[in-house]
Amino acid sequence: MDQLCKKCVKLLQDFVSLVKRIASSLIQNIKEYLILISKCSCLKQKGSESRQLYNPVLQPHEKETAREFLQHIETGFQMSPFGKDSLEALRTLAFSENPALQQSAALYYLHMSQHLNIQLPAEHLEPFYALLQSSDMEVQQMSSLSLVNFLLEGNMNKELVVQMGLLEPILELLESCDSTVQCNSCACIMTLAVSESNQEAISSAGVVPLLALANSYDPRIQQNAVGAILNLTRSERIQKILCKEGALPILILLLECPDSEVQYYSCTALSNVAANSQHHEAMLRVGDRLLLRTLISLLSSSVDKVSCQACVCLRNLATNVNIQAEIIAMDILPKLLTLLASNNSDVQQASVALLWILSQHPANQDTLMQEEVLQNLGVLLLTCQKDPAIVGLTACIIKNLSLFKNVQRIIESPCVGGLLQAILSTETQEESLHYLTCSLAELAKHEGATLHLLAWTNEPLIKRLVRLAGQQEHTELSFQAASIVRHMLCYDKVMSLLKCHLGEVQHYLMNFLNRQEIRFQQLGISTLGKLQEDPEFSSAFSQSQLMNHLEQIRHQTEETQELLKMATSHKGS
Repeated sequence: MDQLCKKCVKLLQDFVSLVKRIASSLIQNIKEYLILISKCSCLKQKGSESRQLYNPVLQPHEKETAREFLQHIETGFQMSPFGKDSLEALRTLAFSENPALQQSAALYYLHMSQHLNIQLPAEHLEPFYALLQSSDMEVQQMSSLSLVNFLLEGNMNKELVVQMGLLEPILELLESCDSTVQCNSCACIMTLAVSESNQEAISSAGVVPLLALANSYDPRIQQNAVGAILNLTRSERIQKILCKEGALPILILLLECPDSEVQYYSCTALSNVAANSQHHEAMLRVGDRLLLRTLISLLSSSVDKVSCQACVCLRNLATNVNIQAEIIAMDILPKLLTLLASNNSDVQQASVALLWILSQHPANQDTLMQEEVLQNLGVLLLTCQKDPAIVGLTACIIKNLSLFKNVQRIIESPCVGGLLQAILSTETQEESLHYLTCSLAELAKHEGATLHLLAWTNEPLIKRLVRLAGQQEHTELSFQAASIVRHMLCYDKVMSLLKCHLGEVQHYLMNFLNRQEIRFQQLGISTLGKLQEDPEFSSAFSQSQLMNHLEQIRHQTEETQELLKMATSHKGS
């Protein structure tokens, strides 16, 4: 191992001096107590018999170990801080009944937890068992803190901590009378609960004390306790245990805590629970819809991650149509529009996702078809083209709304321009393009929409749509792009622009005719028939393989019709 820096060496020298003072003071105290005891009248009466009953506080082998450990720190630490000699010394000190010696071991680990940049050897976990169970409060404080440091810095294997049996003493420390020990042990549980395999072990005895500490008046303890509960909610099985033990009322009330970190942890924990619809009824039963009212209030939080998580929780709850109606009735829209205009992309994503869920139900149409909503959706498409999640969800919202009546509002809004600009952007990703083309294809079905689209149609747009229709990797994307082109063929302007891409048009039409899916064949035939109305297209197609392939399809169709007639006639007889 490389030598430690001068700073660490200086710290270790100070540590050695401290341990020496502790040991020296301890020995001096022993001598003084022995003198006092020897002068007692009871000893004078009983003589040597009483002295034989006295056991010295510092055992001989412990004194020798302490001396050797100090020598080891002075001479060998820089080369091997976790060597065999130091391990044996640490074991002896840690398992000693002498608090001062245990403090030496705990202090050693605490120092290393603040400076170690490698993985702690597995065998060094064993002394922690004795240190965590020490009767000395300082030992408990230092050892639990060093354990937290090791875990947070990734110097200790989380699963191995549980496998080595350290979880039991950590859980016992949750009930300590010392707030620092409680805080540290909660932090340990919080970090250990990140591991899926550890969650099951923690849930068996840790849920009840963690819920109790979630109500602590100490903000440090409360934060770590709620953080640990949050990590446990990632398991569906443990969610049921938490609900059974009364976690829901506690977490819902904590949403109103003045500490934003506690708000965030409790809100995220409730979001995890709300992802499972079987808990919805129990969640809303608390305080007669207190959860919904509080979450909507948190949408206005000045802390972005809190308002973001409130959106996520509402979105998970909104998978229930009845809950959607309650959310809409609570005048959520103004708050959502504010979040859509946020400078934080996570907040924007969460608010768009909630709006998307709400847009799926026809009963919410009139509320969402407001001019201000459509204006914001159009702006999102223009300003967030680098964010595929926002672009994709926004396009889905527009498509959902276009399935309902009053689609003219969408056509006359900035949404159409936003969709087209996003399709033309080179920053738009494939997945987003799929949703964009789906939305535009749905709009193009409505009377009057194609005329409005025509105003936006130019050579770059036609070129982009033809290229998308011709690509074969994403079949749904190619189908929707070709659908938009087909709906626009009634205009001479579009016909003229397509002539610049005649070869590519022929290519994607041939691909469509070769597909086994009927909808592709039908779209290809429909597009081909419309294009043939133009002499230039008709002449070009007559000299290509398209017409031959179309004739083959016609023969196949006639044969299929004959077979169908035979099948139905036999059925009738």
